Amino acid sequence: MLILVGGATGFTGSYVVKRMCQSGYRVRCLVRPQSDLRHLPPGVELVQGDFARPESLKSPLRGVEVFVNVASLGFGHAESLIRMVESAGVRRAIFFSSTSIYTTLDPESKAIRIEAEKAIQSSSLAHTILRPTMIYGGRRDRNLCRLVTYLSRWRLIPVFGSGEYLQQPVYVDDLAAAVDQCLRHEDTICQSYNLPGRAALTFNQLINIISSLLNRRIYRIHLPYRPLTILLGKLEKSGVQMPISAEQILRLNEHKAFEWKDAHADFGYSPRDFREGMELELQDMGIFPESGILPRRVPRVDS
Repeated sequence: MLILVGGATGFTGSYVVKRMCQSGYRVRCLVRPQSDLRHLPPGVELVQGDFARPESLKSPLRGVEVFVNVASLGFGHAESLIRMVESAGVRRAIFFSSTSIYTTLDPESKAIRIEAEKAIQSSSLAHTILRPTMIYGGRRDRNLCRLVTYLSRWRLIPVFGSGEYLQQPVYVDDLAAAVDQCLRHEDTICQSYNLPGRAALTFNQLINIISSLLNRRIYRIHLPYRPLTILLGKLEKSGVQMPISAEQILRLNEHKAFEWKDAHADFGYSPRDFREGMELELQDMGIFPESGILPRRVPRVDS
């Protein structure tokens, strides 16, 4: 079976590609000229294409039986992409969306992702939509590796708000395994699944677990978040680049907890515990606190 993976060189995409190769599929990776190919396994087929130029996908889709799109649906390319996949005669497709469609906020990307999901659901494709929560699992993640690095250097961390809102990060390889299992279970066709981690935790608990793995005593200072988001909003409008955005702070102050029983029932989804996943993330980052080895700088985040 030939699988084309969109977003193959990204953090999650590279794990999906490795998992597909391990399962014995022929894997074709959609890349761009500037893509960083270092994280792809040897032996995969590389083809160039760009979602912003639908005509460039005609050749990459030739002969493909399954299309797996790990790339973001938040850029407005979904409808043209779906048309190209349909016209190529591809029957099966798996699309990554995001649980951010449930946010109480109203970012522009929310509406784009919701429309993208509607386009997928109304298509002729035998589709599955997967919605991960916050993804973590290594030095390339865009979320928790920065928190880990901060906590490995500093003993005082500002928490904007109470820190009691629920988070449910998901380990990256659990998502790759979910793709593999969806392809093996026809019950997943024309279904959508939220894919969180095993259990919901407060942000305070996330800090506690990471600090315990680092063998460091961390002190939290809680700050009112609303005045800061107002200030950050004004700075952002004036073009000032800040290390954290107003939207990120607001997102930390809403619950992001989800059930995964449907995914478990339909294809055996069973995500790992956060502490176990963080142990693997620390190893990937080269952090071994028992030896006193901590990161000297924030790991580079690859696009």
